[in-house]
Amino acid sequence: MNAKLDSGVTTRPVTRQTFDEVLVPTYAPAEMIPVRASGLDVWDQQGKHYLDFTSGIAVSSLGHANPKLVAALTEQANTVWHLGNGYTNEPVLRLASALIDATFAERAFFCNSGAEANEAALKLARKYAHTKFGPHKSRIVSCLSSFHGRTLFTVSVGGQPKYTEGFEPLPPGLNHITYNDIDAARAAITDDVAAVIVEPIQGEGGVIPGNPDYLKALRELCDQTGALLVFDEVQSGVGRTGTLYAYEQMGVQPDILTSAKALGNGYPIGAMLTTTEIAQHFNVGAHGTTYGGNPLAATVGLAVVETINQPAFLARVKEASSKIFSNLNQLTLDYPQVFGQARGMGLLIGLPMADGFKGRAKDFTKACEKLGLMLLIAGADVVRLAPALIVSDEQIAEADRLMRAAVAEFANA
Repeated sequence: MNAKLDSGVTTRPVTRQTFDEVLVPTYAPAEMIPVRASGLDVWDQQGKHYLDFTSGIAVSSLGHANPKLVAALTEQANTVWHLGNGYTNEPVLRLASALIDATFAERAFFCNSGAEANEAALKLARKYAHTKFGPHKSRIVSCLSSFHGRTLFTVSVGGQPKYTEGFEPLPPGLNHITYNDIDAARAAITDDVAAVIVEPIQGEGGVIPGNPDYLKALRELCDQTGALLVFDEVQSGVGRTGTLYAYEQMGVQPDILTSAKALGNGYPIGAMLTTTEIAQHFNVGAHGTTYGGNPLAATVGLAVVETINQPAFLARVKEASSKIFSNLNQLTLDYPQVFGQARGMGLLIGLPMADGFKGRAKDFTKACEKLGLMLLIAGADVVRLAPALIVSDEQIAEADRLMRAAVAEFANA
């Protein structure tokens, strides 16, 4: 017998210390370990209850253990799990059709994550430019403080040096400009640019909404130079802002859109959406993925889209957003020495720390966690709120109460 397989590993107790013993230290997780969840409610190993205002970094938008998604996944799991990419399947065809019906897109490509969706988008943009204009048209322009994934290519396109340090040499042909700076965009986007990639709302960069005039200027510059405009909606998409995708509120249509996170509500899936004209430059064999578009992920994705993309559901997202912003604005008025003005769209919200508390966003989220409220950060200076889109008025009020209890202690410490 293999001693390692006969060691009772499935029943052996595990703790937060186990993480330090067996996993590569790419994260520094909280001390508590969640073991059960339902909706926005989470319980740890000790049975302590938490109100989850993170939804797994804007992922579980329909909440934990959503009954409709559980039923859909269970039914599909008893039917077909996986097929090689020499075959298609009914769930992925239905999901592609639903996304095409709901967006500008005419073609969809499915993968497993936001990074892979952005990788596919940027590869397609370069292939399109190479075929249509020649090899000289290859430069990619993105924004400082952006985030587009963790592959070497996408992390290099993202404009945060802290994520690329030590991984040099980085891929060439990439330039970064200041977000929401039209003059910088005009200077950078010239005839050798293949693609401009931008988040309609910068997530990791501090939850900063794109200025509609800036995004329109990017659209015009891409039209003038023949570059493709790529919207990274990995975090802002699938109802998070109160429309299925944020571009619908910006008055700007991209050439390519990437989606992931909430599309699977926690089941890994990513998507790249584009037009027929652009998609044809990915001919057979030009790109691929083993798991992308598998029946399990596509089934969950379809159930998510069908649930969220309803007028009443999206209207409730905006209503919930208004209530949270109202609470945060009052919190800022009551504690101006701690917080700045809340910002964001829908239920993707950033609460900046005031000057005297810069760099201490994580300290505040830890104080909230002790009281039973799970929050995120967006850099060292911004507290990020991204509750499930099904958040109730009662849960909004409870989050406000817990934040106030935490900040009273935090501000005095």
